[in-house]
Amino acid sequence: MSSQPGNNYGNSYGNNAAGQPYGAPQRQDMTYLCADCGSSNEIRPREPIRCRQCGHRIMYKKRTHRMVQFEAR
Repeated sequence: MSSQPGNNYGNSYGNNAAGQPYGAPQRQDMTYLCADCGSSNEIRPREPIRCRQCGHRIMYKKRTHRMVQFEAR
């Protein structure tokens, strides 16, 4: 294989623009509702579960808007 200027084949090393390997799911903040005050909080992975408004530690995960279908027998 010849190395020519402007030829950047194979220089991405299998990573996407976010620096994660292709095929890996994108990490995004999850939205939770506080059980005490009802405020909406976005919590990242490895971040402590605590409401930013009142400090309460019981949080409810919001329902997904994605279609979920189960097969019953």
